[in-house]
Amino acid sequence: MPTGIQTPEWVKDAVFYQIFPDRFAIGQQTPIAIARHLTLEPWEAPPTLQGYKGGNLWGVIEKLDYLQSLGVTAIYFTPIFQSACNHRYHTHDYYQVDPLLGGNDAFRALLTAAHDRGLKVVLDGVFNHASRGFFFFNDILENGPYSPWVDWFKIEGWPLSAYDGSQPANYQSWVGNRALPEFNHANPDVREYIMRIAEYWICEGIDGWRLDVPFCIQVPGFWQEFRDRVKAINPNAYIVGEVWGDAREWLDGTQFDGVMNYLFTAPTIAFAAGDRVIRHHVQDRSYEPYPALDAAGYGEKMRALLDLYPWEIQLTQLNLLASHDTARLLTIAGGDRASVELATLLLFTFPGAPSVYYGDEVGLPGALDPDCRRGFPHESHWDQDLLILHRDLIALRHAHPALRRGTYTIMATVGLVYAFSRCLGDDYLLVAVNAGTDVAQCQVLLEPSLAARSLTMLFSTHSHTPGHCDRQDSHLTLTLPARTGLIVGTAPNHQA
Repeated sequence: MPTGIQTPEWVKDAVFYQIFPDRFAIGQQTPIAIARHLTLEPWEAPPTLQGYKGGNLWGVIEKLDYLQSLGVTAIYFTPIFQSACNHRYHTHDYYQVDPLLGGNDAFRALLTAAHDRGLKVVLDGVFNHASRGFFFFNDILENGPYSPWVDWFKIEGWPLSAYDGSQPANYQSWVGNRALPEFNHANPDVREYIMRIAEYWICEGIDGWRLDVPFCIQVPGFWQEFRDRVKAINPNAYIVGEVWGDAREWLDGTQFDGVMNYLFTAPTIAFAAGDRVIRHHVQDRSYEPYPALDAAGYGEKMRALLDLYPWEIQLTQLNLLASHDTARLLTIAGGDRASVELATLLLFTFPGAPSVYYGDEVGLPGALDPDCRRGFPHESHWDQDLLILHRDLIALRHAHPALRRGTYTIMATVGLVYAFSRCLGDDYLLVAVNAGTDVAQCQVLLEPSLAARSLTMLFSTHSHTPGHCDRQDSHLTLTLPARTGLIVGTAPNHQA
């Protein structure tokens, strides 16, 4: 077991909100004339692969009060750098924020406004590949083998065919996509270029990097150097990698602070949604939220996950139910709202930093890309009850240290009823979920230290049918209506 691992303290207390900038908000006071008369997709229309809807960073600034009211403390942006695609994973210039988003001026204004509110900002670093429009690669397209940048990419022959699919591309690209030429990370100049990009934006004030497909970069020592150089500028910077499976290779304390925790996502959906999961929404992804799990099966998955990494790493994992790379849970579950409620309860009570994909908190549906990247809905289309559920769970997480740093102990797995405790000092919470379609009970044996303590109902997914608990000495019997969850815990005056 690695020792001496250090991860950012602020992440352990954070609630993240993931924003896809083109689809979140268009600033009403956008001060960029070049973006006022553009041809854009209608905001409410189904998103397309290539169309832009015009969301920008000025719009995000105007939504910061909303994010604060939700309880968010950190924002993770998908790429914001200049690019010729709406998702901006095809980077043209790593030093320029896309003009459609408002450019560098808008980003600096956003960073200041966010920090003034105590909000952290994490950017997406796409460092495995660039784009055909990236200057260094474009020079190769123009000048062929005479280009001074030939060794920056993995050229295999001439001529290059960047657009004509009937001809060999003659260069390596990410998953064979000609639009995404891969860097030659073995070239020390390329390596230094990427390190300096990382340093530049950390010096500008960002609070961390989310790293796109970092497992594709296999040059020895690359990510160790990346961490050393980022942390030398800001020791509290968060480095989180997009790794969908077992990430022990990168979570040894010398590389990433955490990963996008799809190993939590998949079983949580498989338990909360069960047989409601519509397979075609998930089968071509790199996670498997199927087959359905009962409580015992879910417990086994959670035990295995918690045993996989050191506790210091567990507390800074980025936990999620959906992202720009997946269908949204509401759609995966065929519109079953209870699946979303139960999974959200499990998300906000699991060790690590919870992350909400924009719009999930108000019931925004969405199938696989591009449908999962719809425009954030007008308030008239919000699911207000779901929004209240998110706000209440986030507030509870902020109020209880045990939900952020406390131990996680499975207390009961009976049929489709799953119960666990979170404990830190005097702060104790018991979480129970009934994923079944019938009223169910489970009995929990409380720890001796709780014998003289009162337990209070702190939260229920359904306030009109909240379930109840009967206590006899150290035994607690929980009765849960179908498809509901609850939290009981120590009285406020006993909180840590």
